[in-house]
Amino acid sequence: MAPASQAPGPHPLKSGGGGGGGGGGGGALARAWGIAQRWIAPVACTAVSLAVCLVLWEMLSRNRMSFGFLRFENVPAPSKVAVAFAHLAESPKFISHVGNSFFRIFAGFGLAALLAIPLGMIIGRFQLGRWTLLPPMEVLRPIPAVAWIPLAILMFASGEQSMIFITFVGAFFPILISTIHGVESLDRRLIDASLTLGAGPYSVFAEVILPGSLPSIVTGLSIGMGTAWFSLVTAEMISGQFGIGYYTWESYTLQNYPDIVLGMIIIGVLGMACSAAIRWVGVWAMPWYRPGGNSV
Repeated sequence: MAPASQAPGPHPLKSGGGGGGGGGGGGALARAWGIAQRWIAPVACTAVSLAVCLVLWEMLSRNRMSFGFLRFENVPAPSKVAVAFAHLAESPKFISHVGNSFFRIFAGFGLAALLAIPLGMIIGRFQLGRWTLLPPMEVLRPIPAVAWIPLAILMFASGEQSMIFITFVGAFFPILISTIHGVESLDRRLIDASLTLGAGPYSVFAEVILPGSLPSIVTGLSIGMGTAWFSLVTAEMISGQFGIGYYTWESYTLQNYPDIVLGMIIIGVLGMACSAAIRWVGVWAMPWYRPGGNSV
């Protein structure tokens, strides 16, 4: 029998329950903090950054600030650009401009991806492919897409085909070079191990080389989408009748300065959205890969 002077200790189940409750509360707080760090904080920082830029732009334009070589006297303020966007959104031409640009982008970009990825894998995998296929590509790669416009007009029967070709040229080389880099940077021991286990050439490509080089390919696709938009806008300025690039150039010739800035912003937003969509698809297609070189 225990001495009367000793008080009975806390019941172990009650004690554990109290500790578990504290742990549950701490776990909930940790999960909430993790969600805030992952979603709320980036969105808040992005919103604040954009708001600061817009406010600064509005102040510089409204006050017609001049810094010698940099002048905001004729730069339209964001409020005027917003009015121009409201007018454009009410016009039926808005859908035509955006729809034509999207069609040309996805046609040229899709053709570039279908050709550049297999070609890059062949060049990166086989020495003979590197000797025979890469030199012509290296000669053509430094030529800017805008320099292809006169030749594209001569080669293709319609202006629509020539603009798709210019978009194709802009997207092709970033995808090609990134694919080659991804294949060449793949650990050779993975290929040797698969061959040792009896894998054939097709299995090596499908199960080792393609998954291993996929992060570089996705990066090339994202970069290629950005250069495709740049190339398309240049082509539309010269030979287009509809499209965001044509709208921007037409606004310049008519001296509608808010519309010029609006066209630039639309191009930037659409290009950013397309690149973000590619990165999202890449994350979905690579569940084993984590940005920063970490994979699981």
